[in-house]
Amino acid sequence: MATFPLKSTTGRWVLSATILASAMAFIDSTALNVVLPALQRALNASGADLFWVLNAYLLVLAALILVGGSLGDRLGRKRVYMIGIFIFIVGSTACGLAPDVHFLVGFRVLQGLGGALMIPGSLSLLSSSIDAGERGKAIGTWSAVTTVVTMGGPVLGGALADAGLWRGIFFINVPIGLATLLILARKVPESREAGAARELDVPGVLAIALGLAALSFGFLRMPALGAGNFAIWGSLVLGVVLLGVFVWIEGRRRDPMMPLFLFANRTFSGVNALTFFLYAGLGAGMLFLSLDLVQVQGYSQLQSGLTFLPFTVLMIGIARWAGTLADKHGAKLFLVAGPAMAGLGLLILSFVGQTQGPREYWTSFLPGVLGLGLGMAFTVAPLTTTVMSSVSDEHSGVASGVNNAMTRIAGVFANAIFGALAVLFFAGALQGRLDRMELPLSPQQKQAVLVQAANLGNAEAPAGLSATAAAAVGKVYKESFITVYGDILRLSAGLALLGAVIGLFFVRGKRAGNSAGDAAAGSAGDTATGSAGDAATGSAGDTATGQDTTKR
Repeated sequence: MATFPLKSTTGRWVLSATILASAMAFIDSTALNVVLPALQRALNASGADLFWVLNAYLLVLAALILVGGSLGDRLGRKRVYMIGIFIFIVGSTACGLAPDVHFLVGFRVLQGLGGALMIPGSLSLLSSSIDAGERGKAIGTWSAVTTVVTMGGPVLGGALADAGLWRGIFFINVPIGLATLLILARKVPESREAGAARELDVPGVLAIALGLAALSFGFLRMPALGAGNFAIWGSLVLGVVLLGVFVWIEGRRRDPMMPLFLFANRTFSGVNALTFFLYAGLGAGMLFLSLDLVQVQGYSQLQSGLTFLPFTVLMIGIARWAGTLADKHGAKLFLVAGPAMAGLGLLILSFVGQTQGPREYWTSFLPGVLGLGLGMAFTVAPLTTTVMSSVSDEHSGVASGVNNAMTRIAGVFANAIFGALAVLFFAGALQGRLDRMELPLSPQQKQAVLVQAANLGNAEAPAGLSATAAAAVGKVYKESFITVYGDILRLSAGLALLGAVIGLFFVRGKRAGNSAGDAAAGSAGDTATGSAGDAATGSAGDTATGQDTTKR
């Protein structure tokens, strides 16, 4: 299989094509978090609907991302990459045109299918097309450029939402995707693994996708139907059974998408557990922070997007340096201190109550954002390195792929469980405050107020109330959401701190075998996106690299 120098014409076109499509995916995910309040208002979506918008994409991505690299090996990396980009831009167009939130959720599934083929294909194509001696430089360039571009995602999303153009975050993918397809079709040669004949794990894909979907349905419908509802428990039990079936399938297949023998390694199991809890806490915390800023604190969506810039800057400035320190002193210190610091940042954020808006950002939200950013900056490179070095080189690509899938699964669980808890907490806080209101409401009025709990921070006083009562109810809604925000962020902090405890007991103190500094190139920028759903997209790059250098 032919490779090319990075400075050659073909090498530059390959790098350009991989950067464009990756930036498209990262901008889409980071901008979406910021425009969720505008989307909720425009489509009259409930709080549960918002979590479905996120989970519809994530659960498909989690189920299929490990298969995406295998398809590239069998059918050609460029071909599968182009198919993924095409599906992604078709899905993006459909999302932009969605007439209601239910269509949007369905079209996000289509986006997830495209992303599962496109995201692992990006660095897979890059690493297999560039000369071995320049691959590190190529991946570093890819990471640096996509990180800088991705920094604009929250800002772009906020600007579009404030202008009433939130659908533009989906439409912007179309010209970027078409330009990438044109480059690939005309300038980039095909790349295929010689003799690759890995059987696709279709039963495993179906089991994990349906299992995650059943669990999401059960948790997100629980506030509306009640915890004792038969359909809710049936869905949750079905989800657990299907995930059990997935484990059974993976244990029996000759070529599974998630080799279970890797989990016999104590460090590998521990680091993946750390990844699950840390990224579940990160995703939930940043999502509810975004909602709180816009729906309660009075930030515009552009200002909300700008609040995440310190997090991104810390990731860019510190991650590679942290990787170098981990090479010298070992990863364990960083995989304990990093998640602990991130948890402390989330805990600080959880105590921010009602503020006077953006002018108080520096003394209210910024300290917690800095703590969270520092914690993640010191974690991502040692985490990637420990995953890769905990198994033999022969299995490094698969190990990284499993870890990448774990971040997606963490996002699915965080959105489903915290989404359900948020509505339940909000209804409870709202009921308590209504009972203590000085201005009495009739039982019918109280019930109408409580119905709005499903909308979380977008709740509005029902029609028929006097101006004074409507103002009082609006204040109660804000106070109740702040209570929910604090509870969710404290739970998120607890998950991050649990990750630190796992790092303490499961990660060995010796130095990792691979370079954490190099690992930072493939992960720091993508964690810096601040996306609740895609915080660890960068590890897909490690997956691709491992898949391309490992002969099956």
